[in-house]
Amino acid sequence: MFPLAERLRPKTLNDYIGQQHLVGQGAVIQKMIESGNLSSFILWGPPGVGKTTLARIIAHDLKRPFYTLSAVTAGVKEVREVIEHAKQDTQSIFSNALHTQSPILFIDEIHRFSKSQQDSLLGAVEQGVFTLIGATTENPSFEVINPLLSRCQIYVLKPLTQDDLLTLLTRAVEQDEYVRSRHLDIHETAAILHYAGGDARKLLNIVELIANSVHDHIVTNQLVTQLLQQNPVAYDKDGELHYDIISAFIKSIRGSDPDAAIYWLARMVAAGEDPKFIARRLVISASEDIGLANPNAMLVANACFDTLQKIGWPEGRIPLAMATIYLATSQKSNSAYLAIDAALDQVKQTGNLPVPLHLRNAPTQLMSDLGYSDGYLYAHDFPNHFVKQQFLPDELQGTTFWNPQGSPQEQKLADWMMFLWEK
Repeated sequence: MFPLAERLRPKTLNDYIGQQHLVGQGAVIQKMIESGNLSSFILWGPPGVGKTTLARIIAHDLKRPFYTLSAVTAGVKEVREVIEHAKQDTQSIFSNALHTQSPILFIDEIHRFSKSQQDSLLGAVEQGVFTLIGATTENPSFEVINPLLSRCQIYVLKPLTQDDLLTLLTRAVEQDEYVRSRHLDIHETAAILHYAGGDARKLLNIVELIANSVHDHIVTNQLVTQLLQQNPVAYDKDGELHYDIISAFIKSIRGSDPDAAIYWLARMVAAGEDPKFIARRLVISASEDIGLANPNAMLVANACFDTLQKIGWPEGRIPLAMATIYLATSQKSNSAYLAIDAALDQVKQTGNLPVPLHLRNAPTQLMSDLGYSDGYLYAHDFPNHFVKQQFLPDELQGTTFWNPQGSPQEQKLADWMMFLWEK
């Protein structure tokens, strides 16, 4: 018997749960299916949110040949073989006047493909031999080569909401023949939802574990917790490690506890976590949590990332430890993080406010006649390379986005701004 997650895998968009921003009425993927015009794209999101299922539904609804590769097991040889098969399908399709759409190639875990493997896809994507759908749990901008990125749209999938998971839970209990035969009375759902953590596969693994363990039974939070403690693999320990422990790691750095940060780093290293994933999170932490209180933290985090790629593993654990301790012991400031979020909120509220005329370039006579660049003062022509003038749109004059915090480094920046603007 197939696993419950496979037995309940949706076959149509009507049965697909979640990701309404992509598949709901009028959303981008829904429009692609309705029009039949499919372009290459990459689905980026955490495990168990429907990336593979969505690719299969698209191929089914569009009635296209569907090839699939896993980047974990496939090499350049396998990629080339699939391209040859796709070329034959494409030639056959285009010889039929009723069909002019290329096959679909779905690549799971595309971030695991090497540069040479990704390079081998470029020509086929460019020539329309197939339409590429990739799936990844990692940020494509770090893991996918730029030429391939430029040929693909990126669509972000979100963890399933509690309502989504409850819908899936009801479906499993009511529609799966085996689970239904176990006569489970789901009396409490909090523990199931907690351990699922937005992951449909985890939730269905938990339901299957419960069904295999009890019969004619009331399911409570206590029962679920007890069963999962006895069978930790049932809820995908690697997935929990990936999200829960990285959270503890970053929060320990933010909380200036180097011992806790090193401990969580060791947990990830011992579990075989991708070192590049850890290094990327250090770069994020350096900008988000330390920021202007110690700008050198960004340099250290970037140097750690570069060094890791040069020296490899296991020696790479040492620069990771060095960067972790440095960041954890640095003074903290999130003023840059708060500033960009405040500015983005302002942009959402006020839209595309016009750029003041004196800040616009005037490369043509017409633009000059219209007043572009008129009155702009070149800062380097003045003492301290500064002259007071307007830089924000008229409607936002006097608005403050950056609010310096109390570290000595940041206070120096604040004092300099005060000296220039208030003297």
